Amino acid sequence: MENNIMYYRKDDGFEYIFYQNSTQSYPMHTHARHIVLGYILEGAVRIICNEESCLYHAGEYYYILPDTPHAVEQINGITYSMICICIFADKTEDESENADTCLKELKQIILEMPENTLRIKDMAKNVGLSPYHMIRQFKSVCGLTPHQFQIQCRVRNAQKLLEKGISITEAAYATGFCDQSHFDRCFRKIVRLTPSEYKKVIGAQNDNE
Repeated sequence: MENNIMYYRKDDGFEYIFYQNSTQSYPMHTHARHIVLGYILEGAVRIICNEESCLYHAGEYYYILPDTPHAVEQINGITYSMICICIFADKTEDESENADTCLKELKQIILEMPENTLRIKDMAKNVGLSPYHMIRQFKSVCGLTPHQFQIQCRVRNAQKLLEKGISITEAAYATGFCDQSHFDRCFRKIVRLTPSEYKKVIGAQNDNE
């Protein structure tokens, strides 16, 4: 285990993350296709969700629905231990009934091909909105701006490639990053491990199976 984080993934349907004596914090992000269940084993964490901040202590749990922007913060440098389980959810009520069809299609395009170069003005034209309003509307549906969402999807895909044994350099270019340093920065920001550390964690997991 590197940096007190252990990842375990079972296809796309299930991901298990264990934090032991961790001080990691995560900036605002979403899980486009997964419900997140978190259980605090020791210490406490702060979850910022829908502009509300809540503290969760040992013995308490929380859950986050898909496309809900949220951040995870450690408290005053105090370590915590926590289990997070990400469970695949095919669709949500908002996505199936309330979200604009064109924006849902744009979201799906990014999900399926995040490595492609997608210009804001082209995306806005496709949905018949100005770039400014397209970004605002997309964020209201997906929880992130199109660029933030695309980077997040690229990193998620890179995780899958690294789990298959693909080299870091190959994973970086296959997922649309222009250079490895940019890939490393984005990966570290979202996963809280470097690509190299992540490969070691996944390799240790595979050795134990």
